[in-house]
Amino acid sequence: MNKAVLDASALLAFINQENGSEIAEGYLPDAIMSSVNIAEVVAVLSLVYIPEDIIIGIINDLSIEIINFDQEQAIQTGFLRKKIKAAGLSLGDRACINLASVKNLTVVTADKIWDTLGLINNIALIR
Repeated sequence: MNKAVLDASALLAFINQENGSEIAEGYLPDAIMSSVNIAEVVAVLSLVYIPEDIIIGIINDLSIEIINFDQEQAIQTGFLRKKIKAAGLSLGDRACINLASVKNLTVVTADKIWDTLGLINNIALIR
């Protein structure tokens, strides 16, 4: 598959072998993710009491390029809040959408509402 930006929901579906995990898995070899979305994944996994060393191992074993959330991304992600206020998207959602937009890549997500926002040209829904 082509290079794509993974949302936390897609990576969590893969890790937890949820519905759509096989679609997310297909994007893993060339995937990138915002460091904000990696933080979301770590937070969710830690909430279900997975030990820290196991979580770190999971993240390190993935072939995902992690893109640091820099000043420009922070500014542009902040501006997205006003554009899509009614959708109620989180900071992580907006960081992912912004990264996909800036890199002009497909975004891979389980969040169907993203397909209705008109912010990204290429969305791959995993379920």
